[in-house]
Amino acid sequence: MQEQPHHGSPEDYWDTFWPAAGEDTGGVPDVSRMRWTQYPFHGPGAEFLGEPKTALEIGSASCVAGVALARTGVDVTCVDFSPHQMERARGWWSDEPNVTLVEADVLHYLARTDQRWDCVFSNWGAAFFIDPEILLPLVLPRLNPGGLFAFSHVEPLAPCFGPQIKYGNGYRGEKLAIVRWMPSNEQWTELLDRHGFANVEVTTLPGKEAGWVGTTLGRAYAR
Repeated sequence: MQEQPHHGSPEDYWDTFWPAAGEDTGGVPDVSRMRWTQYPFHGPGAEFLGEPKTALEIGSASCVAGVALARTGVDVTCVDFSPHQMERARGWWSDEPNVTLVEADVLHYLARTDQRWDCVFSNWGAAFFIDPEILLPLVLPRLNPGGLFAFSHVEPLAPCFGPQIKYGNGYRGEKLAIVRWMPSNEQWTELLDRHGFANVEVTTLPGKEAGWVGTTLGRAYAR
C-alpha cells in the first residue's frame, strides 16, 4: 500500500514555520500599549474593552495583548494551543502580575471551564482562525451578564468573505493549510445576533494611509 503523504497541522504553523519565517525576532515585545491593528500607534488601545475587571484572551499567541491589558489593572487569562508560543510567553511574562497563562486548545478550554469573565477577546486570535459558528456558542456562556466579546482581524478583501484558505508554509515543503475566517461586517453582525449577543457593532478601521489595508473591529455583549 502506498504511504499517504503527511499534511501539516495548524500547530505546525505556529510551532515550526511561523518562527522560522522570522516572526520570533526582535526580543521582548513592547507592551506599553494594547494594539488592535497591524499598524503601530494606530486605532484603539485597551479602552476598546471598556473597564473590565477580568478578561480572557482566546488565541493569545505569546500573550502580548493580554499583558498590555493586564498592566492597566485587569486580571487576564491568556489561552493558546501552541507550545512554542506559550514557551515564549512563559519566558517573558511568568512573573507578570494579573496574568494567567494556559496552554490549551481554545475550544476545549471554553467547553470545559465553568469560569466567567467580564470580557472575552480575540486580538487577531481565535476569532480569526476558528469557524464562528463553532466559536460563538462557546464564548457567550463564558461571559458575565453584560460582558463584552471583542475581536479584530485583517479587513477582508471584497468580495472574498468568509473562510480563506492559504498555504501556511510559505509555499515550500509539506502541504500545510491554514484557514482564516474573514466574514464581512454584515455577516459578522448576523452571526453575533443569531448566536444571542446584543448591541453588536462591527466596523472597518481604515489603514494609516489612503488605500492601505484596514482592520475589522467588533464588539458584542452578553444579554
